[in-house]
Amino acid sequence: MTGLRYVYAVCRPFGAALQAQLTGVAGDPPRVLHHHDLVAVVSHVPEADFAEEALRAHLEDLDWLAATARAHQQVIDALTAVTTPLPLRLATVFRDDSGVRVMMEEREDYFRRTLDRLEGRVEWGVKVYVESDPEQGALAERPTGKPASGRDYLRQRSMRSRAHEDMWQRAEEFATRLHGTLSQRAEDTRLHAPQNAALSGAAGRNVLNAAYLVRRDVSEEFVEMVDRTKDEAPGIRVELTGPWAAYSFAGEESREGSSGESRPRDTGAGEAS
Repeated sequence: MTGLRYVYAVCRPFGAALQAQLTGVAGDPPRVLHHHDLVAVVSHVPEADFAEEALRAHLEDLDWLAATARAHQQVIDALTAVTTPLPLRLATVFRDDSGVRVMMEEREDYFRRTLDRLEGRVEWGVKVYVESDPEQGALAERPTGKPASGRDYLRQRSMRSRAHEDMWQRAEEFATRLHGTLSQRAEDTRLHAPQNAALSGAAGRNVLNAAYLVRRDVSEEFVEMVDRTKDEAPGIRVELTGPWAAYSFAGEESREGSSGESRPRDTGAGEAS
């Protein structure tokens, strides 16, 4: 099959087979391209869709972008099951195998150093949301009648305001304790900016959006630690995702306090070489 080369990740050579019938972006099965003691996982994609100008137009098409991101993630998930991949950004494209090898040659030291640091480790995501406290919700919905006076009105407003402030404070204290506890089982952490509910579609207010780099051999213990907190505080929801390839810890630019999601769900324009 002819076409451009779409690169998903760089990793060490691995002996395990990927999932049978695994397909990547544009439906082409991924393959490995060797370069010294590294491999790039690539597949062919049509130039009509992934050449520079066509790709720029496609990146404005949310449906196309979502389908491409799903196919990309499917390959990364399959790699994560058998090795430690270093994912490249969505839509990283080169003209041919030679272009991929040139990229690997230029970044060889970085790839080796980062893969050594991530070997045997995965990323877990933990989010904490504030939901409406059931008891407060019942009180808020209970008919209160017309305030007898302006003073009564102000008193009711003040009580509601204090209830909300108490809930936010409890949630922030809960999130701080949880992050401290989970950090003790993680080798590294990243605190991302809270998600915007209007963009994410998640219910509630996001007060913790964190990623944790965890050794595979302690991941079960890490998951159990999170599970034990899920019903600990009324009105607070804890969500765990993973295990993922270590997106949040793959680059030198990843630092505490960075914003955004840690998996590709990130999008970026590719590079045709």
